Amino acid sequence: MPAPESRTRSGRRILAVAAAFLVVAVVSIAVALTVTPERSITAFGQTVAVGVAPPSLSTRGPGQLVLFGQTIPTEVSFLGPIRPRLVLTTINIDEQVVASFSPGPHAPIAETLGAKLVAGWRAFFLVEIAIVAIVAFVLLGAIAGWRRFNGKTTMLFILAGVLVAELLNLGAIGVAAVTAPERLRQVQSLQQLVGQQADAPVAAAPGPDLPQIEAVVLGDSTAAGVGGPPVPDATKRDTLCGRSSFAFSTTLARVNDWDVENLACGGASIRQGVLGAQTVQGTRIPAQLAVAKRAVDASTVIIAVGANDLGWSSFLRLCAVVDTCNNRAVDAFFQRSLETFTRSYLELLRQLSTLPNDPQIVIVQYYIPFDPAQDCLADMGLTKEKTTTLIDRLHALNTVLATGAGTFGYATAAPDFSGHELCTDQPYVQGPTEPAPLHPNARGELLIALAIERAILGTS
Repeated sequence: MPAPESRTRSGRRILAVAAAFLVVAVVSIAVALTVTPERSITAFGQTVAVGVAPPSLSTRGPGQLVLFGQTIPTEVSFLGPIRPRLVLTTINIDEQVVASFSPGPHAPIAETLGAKLVAGWRAFFLVEIAIVAIVAFVLLGAIAGWRRFNGKTTMLFILAGVLVAELLNLGAIGVAAVTAPERLRQVQSLQQLVGQQADAPVAAAPGPDLPQIEAVVLGDSTAAGVGGPPVPDATKRDTLCGRSSFAFSTTLARVNDWDVENLACGGASIRQGVLGAQTVQGTRIPAQLAVAKRAVDASTVIIAVGANDLGWSSFLRLCAVVDTCNNRAVDAFFQRSLETFTRSYLELLRQLSTLPNDPQIVIVQYYIPFDPAQDCLADMGLTKEKTTTLIDRLHALNTVLATGAGTFGYATAAPDFSGHELCTDQPYVQGPTEPAPLHPNARGELLIALAIERAILGTS
């Protein structure tokens, strides 16, 4: 019968081996989930990378959809702590994408998307399982060498450790691996993942075609050129929307000898202005995209949107009155607004594919009106610290704009106001006492036009 001391040493060895197996398993699984490459699948003109979201402590919850650089929780819920992470990388505007706007069911297409997501998910985990085995083998071999095990002991130690690691791995991901495919198979579109239905195509506005129009501008007050002199022979809509003669559309028309239709309107957002009607002072302004569809020969369409979708004016006012713009409450407000905008932006980019004549699309990013080195806005409550936060917010918006445009293969114009922000000697932005504070002035609109021109020529 073994002595008590011998039994104690044996028990300690067993505990040490068990602890080593557990540590190796945890490390191997963590490394595998981190380094396993996402699996790209292509279906219905969409390329999506399939991977896993960071593990969660909850037993049920949403996965992640990375849309234009923004991580959005999926509307679809999954079981287990390991859930899918889907990254939209490319959308090809081809016959399949255009067909998504056609009436009638598209069951084969939907089934293809769901089935390929499942295939990508399973392929990811096959690679992950292999990586767990490799990492565990290397770690266990290092431990065996450090402990100077003999050949037979080393082999048994490594085999047992790898087996434990894989059993724990399969247990940890088993629920997700088994249940997630059924949920993914039901996914018919990216809109379903973010909790919205794809809209029907915007119908052309009533009225005759506009065959002489070579370029169309859609968007908000930046594109309208608010604060400048009125356009010649201004219509009621021109006046209500604040369209001015120094808007960047004027420069583009002159430089390219184009007939440009500027449909932009102050206060317009994607849903209320571009894709849907907008009401200004009691007057209904038709959806800009609906009017743009009458320009049947337009070769270029330029879009400037985002600020009103984010409630940028409200955010500025909030930032001015609180002690800091960089706290949890304000950050949460902005992040929710950015997620909402990202969803609407996806729909806008899809709808642009229905324009006649397959025009070149240019998405305009926002200029940065602030220089954090300047403090001339402190009296308005906008300190240097606050303007730095505001600049970060605009960069986040521009990332979504640029990434979304790139995903769909559209061009992006990025005007740079560096050295000409508010409070500088030659600002490109209207000041607090001018007609449209923080909006571009004539020089700013000219620089935006030049950025657009470079994007059209492919030199930006």
